[in-house]
This record gives sequence, C-alpha cells and structure tokens, in this order.
Amino acid sequence: MDWSFLLEKSVLILVIVLVSFGVAAYATWGERKVAAIMQDRLGPNRAGFMGLLQPLADGGKLFFKEEIIPEGSTRTIFILGPFLFMVTALMTSAVIPWGPDIHTAAGNVISLQVADINIGILFVFGVVSVGVYGIMLGGWASNNKFSLLSSIRSASQSISYELAMGLSLIALLMMSGSLSMREIAQQQHGFWDGHWLTWNVFKQPLGFFIFMVCAFAELNRAPFDLPECESELNMGYHQEYSSMKLGLYLFAEYINMFISSAVMVTLFWGSYNFPGMDWVAAHTNAIVFALICVIVLMAKITAFILFFMFIRWTLPRFRYDQLMNLGWKGLIPLALFNMVITGAAILWLFNK
Repeated sequence: MDWSFLLEKSVLILVIVLVSFGVAAYATWGERKVAAIMQDRLGPNRAGFMGLLQPLADGGKLFFKEEIIPEGSTRTIFILGPFLFMVTALMTSAVIPWGPDIHTAAGNVISLQVADINIGILFVFGVVSVGVYGIMLGGWASNNKFSLLSSIRSASQSISYELAMGLSLIALLMMSGSLSMREIAQQQHGFWDGHWLTWNVFKQPLGFFIFMVCAFAELNRAPFDLPECESELNMGYHQEYSSMKLGLYLFAEYINMFISSAVMVTLFWGSYNFPGMDWVAAHTNAIVFALICVIVLMAKITAFILFFMFIRWTLPRFRYDQLMNLGWKGLIPLALFNMVITGAAILWLFNK
C-alpha cells in the first residue's frame, strides 16, 4: 500500500472540506453585505471589523441552541436528512481539478484533484441527484405539511431541470470528446491557441446559459427558490429543524453554491487556466505556478458566487407553473436545438 498517496489525498480532502466550510461561512456574510449594498444599508457591522466575525457568531448561536425533535417525526430519518444533504454537497468536490499537477524536483507528481475518473461529469450528476433525497427525507420525516410540500416541490424541480442541464452538456461533450473534468480543463489551456478562444464558454455560449439557469434551479436559489419560499411554505423543508441540524442544511446550500460555481468554471470558463499562463509557468517554479492557478480558479468561483447573490436581490420569484413551463417547454427544447447546431458545426468543420 502506498502510504504517501493516501496521506497526500487525505490532506487534500481535509483542505477542500475546510475551504468549503470557510467559503460557506463567509458566503453568508457576503450575501448579507450584497443585500445591504443593493438596499442602501449597512448590513452586519457589529461582530468584528465590518462584521467579519458575524459568521462565527451565527455558527456559535446555532451550535449552542437547544435541539428540538418534533414529537410526531420519524426520528432516525429526521436526523439522517441534513447529514445526507451535507455529505452529498461535499462529495461533488472530489472530481474537480483545483489546479495543475505539481512536478517536484524529486520527480514526484502532486495532483490537486482527489480523483481523476474518466466519467467525472456523470459522477457529479449522480451525486447531485442523490442530494435531493436529503431534502425529501427531511421534509417527509418532519411530519409537517409545509415541509412535505416543500420537499415534493424540490424533487420535481430537481428532476425537471436536471434533464435540461444534462442535455446542455451533451453539446459540450460532443466538442471535448471526454467526460473527465481534468481533461476538459486541460483542453482550455491558456486563453488563445492561435486560431480559437480555448475556453468553452466561447464555443458553447448557449449551452453555458442553459447550464447556468439550471444550476440556479438545482440550488433552489432565487428566482427558483420555490421549495423554501417564506410567503407560502414558512421556512420550507427545514422548518422543524433547529440547532446544528438546521445549520447543516443552511451550510450545505452555500457549499452547493460554491461547488456548482467550481463546476461551471471548470466546464466553461477555463478552470484554472488564464491568459499568459505559459509565460508565468516559464518564469516561476512549479509550486508558485500551481498556487497562482488555484488563486485564479478561486477568483472565478468568487465572481460566480457574487453573481448568484446579485440575482437573488434583483429578480422576483417565479410562480410554480412558470418554473415548470420554463424547464419543460423552454430549456429542454433549447438544449436539443443547441445539440443539433453543435452537431452540424462539427460536421461542417470536419468536412471542410
């Protein structure tokens, strides 16, 4: 058994988990600050400088609050729901390449990806589809009609938009010829290869738009936050939860937003690649170059997270019939049209 390999992957997993929790914590602070700026107010400004300790205060409050389990609930499943939701949120990070391989002076190669599997995109879809069970179990086990309605909404919304999301990626796979996240990232090397812009968003703008809209729906983010709309269903599927079980649901939502942004950046926005990276690689050592690539990737992810927050406080919530019509009658036909156009373009280029 290669203990150095296990140690390397264990450290990488620990770092990814800690970074995910850190991003989720400060995404709550960022969301409130973005809302405050757009509504011309201050936002959190009491706990620490500019309210930077507010996430720690919120986490401490949830941790020390009394935990209440409803008398009529199915206790085991009620407890299992938030843990399943959190685990699936973290699992999707395993196939994301967080940076290029680091070639050390000793001849070793350090990979910044937990698992480079040749069906990485299918793995992401599989885990995301299981994640909705965390919502379903929590809503059903709560023995609350509002929670149950919310979980049913979430499941139907997830099924509807996963179809369009999957179809939007088929056109991308037709061009890349691979399901591996690392290979797709490497194909977008740099920014310009002398003939074409290498980032997939310039090759598949319609596919990216469809994928992004579906990502909003999969994350239950506004304007697709029907499963937890306060005006109709109180707090939605986590209405009966308290203490850290509620915290796990809330944290997992922001971790999902972080990972979804990472997936979109990896598939469409060049992953860790950036203009002039070959020059930077030639004038720095491998570790510094890898660190720069990781910073570039995180900057792109941060931009997407801020975009998610901007949309929340800009667009009003859809009605449920509008949400379903957009998924089935709008995005799915549009994704099929994009597949046809992509196939025709590939045939034309090969026969040229």
